[in-house]
Amino acid sequence: MKSTQMKMLLGVVTALAIAVVLAGCPPAKTPQQALPLPPKPTPVAKPAGEPIKIGAVFSVTGRSSPLGDPEKKTALMLEEQVNDQGGVLGRPLEIIIKDDESVPDGAVKGANDLIEQGVVAIIGPSTTPSTMPLKEICQEAGVPLIACAAGKAITDPVASYVFAVPQTNALAVAKCFEYLEKEGIDRVASIYVANPYGEDGQNNIKAIAAEKGIKIVATETFGGDDTDMTTQLTKIKAAKPEALICWGTNPGPALITKQAKTIGLDVPILQSHGVANQKFIELAGEAANGVQLPAGRLIVWEQLPDDDPFKSLLEDFATAYEAKYGTAPNTFAGHAYDAFWIAVNAIETAGEADRAKVRDAIEQTEFMGTAGEFKYSPEDHNGLTLDAFVWVKIVDGAWQLIK
Repeated sequence: MKSTQMKMLLGVVTALAIAVVLAGCPPAKTPQQALPLPPKPTPVAKPAGEPIKIGAVFSVTGRSSPLGDPEKKTALMLEEQVNDQGGVLGRPLEIIIKDDESVPDGAVKGANDLIEQGVVAIIGPSTTPSTMPLKEICQEAGVPLIACAAGKAITDPVASYVFAVPQTNALAVAKCFEYLEKEGIDRVASIYVANPYGEDGQNNIKAIAAEKGIKIVATETFGGDDTDMTTQLTKIKAAKPEALICWGTNPGPALITKQAKTIGLDVPILQSHGVANQKFIELAGEAANGVQLPAGRLIVWEQLPDDDPFKSLLEDFATAYEAKYGTAPNTFAGHAYDAFWIAVNAIETAGEADRAKVRDAIEQTEFMGTAGEFKYSPEDHNGLTLDAFVWVKIVDGAWQLIK
């Protein structure tokens, strides 16, 4: 599929080709026999005409800003790259970003504003609670939505205009139970945030535990703004689990990790992929060491073997992001990368900024992204499998790939 993403690689390919030619030639005997200078690359035509608008709803501020801020930065970086390479269909690309302030009402307002502004598609929101009301809004408006949130309910049941890029909670929980089975653990406790993301995770924990014959000895909840979970953790400790599964996004899971250590709950702590960012390690401090979770490859790309098919893509993205922003991208920056390119490639495949045609193109997408290999279909609007995850552990305050 011809795409803007591929055009951006042409400059690199040209440079490599020149290097190969030079390396293969014999050394010059005299200055007069030196090879002529290579031809100058053809300048890329500047995009012209009315901009093609893609909307984005991210949690740039509020408690979910560790997710939304890097998503915003990624979208703006890619917008600049695309326009430097000629835009989309020869027209400038405009990314219009709305901050939902980490609350569903903000996401609803932002999405409605974007739809009125005529965006061809929306990427985001950052969280499941903000995404769920947009599922209905975008479906009714006929605007493709490519969510950056992981709740299974976003794409199950399928809504024809709604897609998602993160690995689902169902896949993440299945990966956690792979670990439990491997370690011979058959008594677990769970604690989850009382919102659609946590509830979806807990529903999957219950279902897969029953399927695997693993007993859940205690279950507790916490609020997204709660700061003291020692009461719940004390009850969990009394149930004598062999491991604790926590499902939520920061800051709650980081506080739970610290408080579990404080009360002497000395069992393996498994977190969801919703904490796969440096902020979790910063908030949990020393207590973060030993925590394990399923995650995408992006946060450990440097530890991947050289023959990993995703390593080159991840290195290119991470290098560009760090050069621009001075810090490494986290998992959520990767979600924005995937959603952005799926939308842009679909516009190019459709050949025009028509919402219905772009939706059709998204549904046929096969794409190598930071989260894994996407294969969308009419029946599957997430498009990922368990292979999208690796298993990671925090060691000495850093992510470590467990092979």
